[in-house]
Amino acid sequence: MTITVVDYKINNLRSLENTLRRLGLDVLVTSNPSDVRTATKLILPGVGAFGDGMRNLNELGLAQPFVEKVQSGIPTLGICLGMHLLFTESEEFGYHRGLDLLQGRIVKLPSHLRVPHMGWNQLHIKQMNGLTQGIAESSFVYFVHSYYPAPSSADIVLATTDYDIEFPAIVHGENIWATQFHPEKSQRVGEQLLDNFARL
Repeated sequence: MTITVVDYKINNLRSLENTLRRLGLDVLVTSNPSDVRTATKLILPGVGAFGDGMRNLNELGLAQPFVEKVQSGIPTLGICLGMHLLFTESEEFGYHRGLDLLQGRIVKLPSHLRVPHMGWNQLHIKQMNGLTQGIAESSFVYFVHSYYPAPSSADIVLATTDYDIEFPAIVHGENIWATQFHPEKSQRVGEQLLDNFARL
């Protein structure tokens, strides 16, 4: 089964692609809406600002086919900015509407914290499911972000991390999973998570 990685021209996808291929997975990195429409498994990665991400998804004609494909029920993984775009809205540099596939708002880390939050922090597992299989409590993963998701319901939170405040690190709603951290930069733990996603 091929994993389709959506390239909306806002980040370098080489690290993610290389990690997936190292795990023996078939990968298609694409900006073609037709490829999204025929995908059987999707990853929406990303680094950068929410507004830029949404603009690029729309201008490249990717937003609508992506939403339709996710709503059809195929397994989907959002990473960092990709996670944020899955939510309803964001307050990053003004108000922006997201893809609204997960309900909630993207908010800024408190002003007393050093931002961006960059480096290794521990995962605290709240719920186990297929994506977190084999990932131990307090495993370290790699973060780079200044905003985080505030879901409408805590029921979708699979894991959190502490950076003075506690915020969601992994969320799950139906056929959608998403991580605030970068699994492709999180060594063995990240590889385990990506391999789990491929097996879902």
